[in-house]
Amino acid sequence: MRLRADTPVTVRRFSRAERWVHRTTAALMGVCVLTAACLYVPQLAELVGRRALVVTLHIWAGLALPVPVLAGLASRALRTDLGHLNRFGPHDRTWLRAALHRDKRPASRPAGKFNAGQKIYAAWIAGATLVMLGTGLMMWLTHLTPLLWRTSATFVHDWLALTIGIVLAGHIGMALADPESRRGMRTGGVTREWADREHPLWRP
Repeated sequence: MRLRADTPVTVRRFSRAERWVHRTTAALMGVCVLTAACLYVPQLAELVGRRALVVTLHIWAGLALPVPVLAGLASRALRTDLGHLNRFGPHDRTWLRAALHRDKRPASRPAGKFNAGQKIYAAWIAGATLVMLGTGLMMWLTHLTPLLWRTSATFVHDWLALTIGIVLAGHIGMALADPESRRGMRTGGVTREWADREHPLWRP
């Protein structure tokens, strides 16, 4: 079967395992955020009720949060992409300068498979998740740590949770503004034209 001349060429961006990890992690993070809101916003707490159940859901969703990524490490594609996310080169600094100056010209924002903003977000959310897991465990297993540690953990956990909610809202907003990026995470493929425009240094 021959393709029509105007049929966009599609390139593979994410494997099935990577998409599974992203969806599962997003679902668990969503449960954590929603249950946290129900625990801390009085109006939502009154609307939902059943505080013990909400607490249980929050705890187990938080404990399960690292599991999808750990399981996904069996995928070579995921390990390769984690390597890309962990490398910050000169072109990433150029991308950041353009972003800070609100320069939206494609030529001013060179990027490989992931741009500098995506790399910073991935590193930040990974670190924040580990901190939330550690502080959450101190709050849950009260007999293992002194009161001062638990009080400090509660302070960090609460304020970092608010920060994560804000950052996640920004992440979702940016995804909603880029249908082709969402298509890549949904189906695994993106158009060659989008890849060349948004990630000119990427060689799929």
